[in-house]
Amino acid sequence: MLTPYQTRQLQRLRWTAFIVVGLAFVLSFFHRFAPAAIASDLKAAFAIQSTALGSLAATYFYVYTVMQIPTGVLADTLGPRRIVAAGGVVAGLGSMLFGLAESFELASAGRLLVGLGVSVTFIALLKLNAAWFSERVFGTLTGLTILLGNLGSVLAATPLAWVLAYASWREVFVVVGILSLVLAWLAWWLVRDNPVLMGLPSLRELEGKASHPAHDGHWYDGLRQVAGNRLSWPGFFVNLGVSGTLFAFAGLWAVPFLTQGHGWARSTATAHTSLLLAAFALGAFFMGSLSDRLGRRKPVVLASCGLYVACWLPLALGWELGPGFSHGLFILMGLGAAGFTLTWACAKEVNRHALSGMATSLVNTGAFLGAAILQPLVGWAIDQAAGEGGSTLALAHYQVGILVLAGFALGGWLAAFTLRETYCRYVSEAGEG
Repeated sequence: MLTPYQTRQLQRLRWTAFIVVGLAFVLSFFHRFAPAAIASDLKAAFAIQSTALGSLAATYFYVYTVMQIPTGVLADTLGPRRIVAAGGVVAGLGSMLFGLAESFELASAGRLLVGLGVSVTFIALLKLNAAWFSERVFGTLTGLTILLGNLGSVLAATPLAWVLAYASWREVFVVVGILSLVLAWLAWWLVRDNPVLMGLPSLRELEGKASHPAHDGHWYDGLRQVAGNRLSWPGFFVNLGVSGTLFAFAGLWAVPFLTQGHGWARSTATAHTSLLLAAFALGAFFMGSLSDRLGRRKPVVLASCGLYVACWLPLALGWELGPGFSHGLFILMGLGAAGFTLTWACAKEVNRHALSGMATSLVNTGAFLGAAILQPLVGWAIDQAAGEGGSTLALAHYQVGILVLAGFALGGWLAAFTLRETYCRYVSEAGEG
């Protein structure tokens, strides 16, 4: 049992870690989705077409994808505190470089540094959640994590469009870079990797359970175990199709699709992406909570991701998006997309606890690989549909890109049928592996 002082210390340290790293996660979401609101500004600033715009935005996702497995290894070896502090410094410098860049090449370099720096925050936060909170609430806490992170995506839509009326996009990214540096310092100063380092018992011990065995081999052996586990991979493909299309659409192509394709004002388009991402954030929280209460993962993923796929049909078919219908469609789309967030819990639960960082990072790689592929691919499809000299884009051109996204979303939903049901616990504890 804990003394009153230890109880207060445990509560303070767990929520300090969650809030500080959570705020860094907010900034990672801001960077992920901000290009949608400033797409026209970026085209004008660097004199680029849709394909190049997609490549610039996707630079973040290229390095983020490459870093997911190394991040899992680093989280399981060096610990979350060190990698979040170092990542914050790199992201801060990258954001300032992006804001100050006078050429497409420098902007791409800044975007790459941002992606490199923020690539560690999510896996680090999941690792901290697993260390500081009970396993019984992991799904709920993952949903709360996504809810917190999506404050950044919401800020990157309507609020950013409002700020751009008073400041340039360059000034915004310089300020965001400074905030990253501040959070890096706070992470180093205040965050601790687990209760044991502070002389406290682990959460497992407090619940009267034996501590999970540590991984006593080389990190490479652990990674090989995770990658060699066929149960790890279905979540990767769900993320590739569902999360990848959400990030590509909300992070870049939604606003151009609505403004140039449907003739909306930028403020109206960004309001809809805000609605989409807010619904996604709330959906992630309630999906995790619902899954924990039901004691099931797979049915929730299948139902929600099926809804998400259905929401692409009106966009791909070019339906008229009138008020009311468009709002409802984007809300349902966000709620449905949230189902993929349960794949992180599935990946964790079909592997050993000591390898949770590597397991979740492998699955998470699919999300960013999907976005890295789709942002430039959709831009290329739009340019091809427009033909030579197609500077004025219309709905028919954007529909080609939307069809690409819809196809990937369908593939992600089909992959969900191959997920292993874990019943919200490690399969080894259920006597199944």
